[in-house]
Amino acid sequence: MVFEKTLTDIVKGIRASKRDTALYISACIAEIKSEINSTDPHTKANALQKLTFLQMMGYNMSYASFATIEVMSDPRFAHKRIGYLAASQAFTQDTDVILLTTNSLKKELRGAIGPGMNGVYEAGLAINCLSNIVTADLARDLLSEVTNLTVHPQPYLRKKAILCLLKMFMKYPQGLRLTFPKLQDSLIKDINPSVTSCAVNVITELSDKNPKNYLVLAPSFFALLTNSSNNWMLIKVVKLLGSLVPVEPRLARKLLDPLANIVQNTQAKSLLYEAVYTITLCIPYCQKADGKMPANVPSIVNLSSQTLKTFLQESDQNLKYLGLVGFASLMVSHPKVLSGSEYRPLILACLSDEDVTIRTRALELLIGVATRKNVMELITQLLHHVDMATGSYKID
Repeated sequence: MVFEKTLTDIVKGIRASKRDTALYISACIAEIKSEINSTDPHTKANALQKLTFLQMMGYNMSYASFATIEVMSDPRFAHKRIGYLAASQAFTQDTDVILLTTNSLKKELRGAIGPGMNGVYEAGLAINCLSNIVTADLARDLLSEVTNLTVHPQPYLRKKAILCLLKMFMKYPQGLRLTFPKLQDSLIKDINPSVTSCAVNVITELSDKNPKNYLVLAPSFFALLTNSSNNWMLIKVVKLLGSLVPVEPRLARKLLDPLANIVQNTQAKSLLYEAVYTITLCIPYCQKADGKMPANVPSIVNLSSQTLKTFLQESDQNLKYLGLVGFASLMVSHPKVLSGSEYRPLILACLSDEDVTIRTRALELLIGVATRKNVMELITQLLHHVDMATGSYKID
């Protein structure tokens, strides 16, 4: 069609027709339904691009599923990109024609060969799409192709493939056992930090269900903890190592000094909190066979409590809440850590906070603040606080 509308025309038309937008869009959809069946690949791709935009506005495009697969298979990269984007947005687990994408995806994934960039971006499109539309059947059929790309010469593809594997494992759990060695190599041997970061992310997500399965990777994660300067990756590493401590208690004593080093040197609040919180998880497991704690524990407990204190002094409600959560965890091993006079005003101030979640967390810490000298004063203040409280918080 010579005079067919482009996506730009559609957007301009919607902006210009404020009073009768629905009518204008209905007319556009009628045109698109005619264009989508065209034998001209440019017309078909243009129609699908417009329909994908309208789908983001809430309009149905299920009738264009087969046309989407046709555009995905087009040899032109510009058309492929439109097709893969449309599939990523519109295809669901119940889409009838989704299995027809298998050969197209397999062709693209196998097309990225050699050290150059031949087929790399096409394979990238396929991986992006697969991660959004993957089913158990697609995961099983394409697992070997995606796994092979984890050792591709281009880091661009290696990291995409590693992240896609996580989505595939969710639909096809048996695939994890088959591909774990490749995932392990990406963590240990890959020299590209972005690929390593992706592997850390995937393993951290997988370990949420059963950390014990990933204990074999503890030495690799410990090496990353002591050598990496990537804050976002370190957050994941710290979380994973913290989850491994109950499985392997001997790891706790080894983690204390590296975590304390992070607390002393990092300026990133997110990493700072994760390091302190993981310290609070490690301390209960640090006790030696003779019942004594390691010599460095008192100084690390003091460092942790002072750091959490700065969180309570922050105006940011999120940081204040995290400080209270950290203290609650620290009190498991050191119930009297809040008995110092410097902490009482901060906890009492949290009791008067506007945020009910902060008030509730502060209530849980009062038992650690109370001493023989201040218990009567605390009771008086708490009774006054009860008079001011309302709703379910008052009952608590």
